[in-house]
Amino acid sequence: MFTQAAFIYDKIYSFKDYRREAAAMVRIIRKHHPSATRLLDVACGTGRHLEHLARRFSADGVDILPQFRRIARLRNPQGRIYRADMRKLDLPQRYDAVVCLFSSIGYARTTAGLGKAVSSMARVLKPGGILVVEPWFTPSTWRPGTVHAVNVEEPELRISRVSTSRTRGRVSVIEMHYLVGSPRGVRHLTESHRLGLFTSAEMKAAFARAGLAVTYDKVGLTGRGLYIGKKPGGASSVPAGRCSATRPGRARRARAIPRVEGGTG
Repeated sequence: MFTQAAFIYDKIYSFKDYRREAAAMVRIIRKHHPSATRLLDVACGTGRHLEHLARRFSADGVDILPQFRRIARLRNPQGRIYRADMRKLDLPQRYDAVVCLFSSIGYARTTAGLGKAVSSMARVLKPGGILVVEPWFTPSTWRPGTVHAVNVEEPELRISRVSTSRTRGRVSVIEMHYLVGSPRGVRHLTESHRLGLFTSAEMKAAFARAGLAVTYDKVGLTGRGLYIGKKPGGASSVPAGRCSATRPGRARRARAIPRVEGGTG
């Protein structure tokens, strides 16, 4: 997880088009649940998807890292940002749509963790709600031994991140090294990220065990695909043109409540 580099996370991923991805997510949610109004973003990070989704839904977020939660609250003051492990969600609300994007599900690491995470997210869905998960690489698509670099240049800031990849069993391991230069000097930061490599069959089985009818979109938001699960029950769907989700008329204070810490986020 980004325990060392949270303060430069948004700069490292400035190339990512969160607005476009959120707009695509709105279309997907409307297709599968036209009347959805309440949304939860699990592993919301710094809230970049959430700030766009909150324009169309009453939206809350969940993340395990305090550094990310602080940024997400500032970016999304109209919603609540909870502290929680995705495998042990215990929230006071239920949602029409729960999303887990940018391959954060990989931090569940094991198939047992995957099952707990999907079941946990399914539990906070209302009847008829949908769960959308953007997967990490599968064992067959993961390429160990690759080297990647990202560079950021601003007037008084330079960032270089170099990462290497390897495999340990069914877990992908990414070693990240950062050089962060500013007028105050140069800092060297390191992080090790471990994400589980789940097959498509394992992903679908986790949804099925959670009681969700699952479909798979092989393209998704970024080419990694999307798993879309539907919870039984709920009112019958209404045509998309008959329902429009708007931001809640009364803003809610953003507060975090104590929840279980763990290893995902």
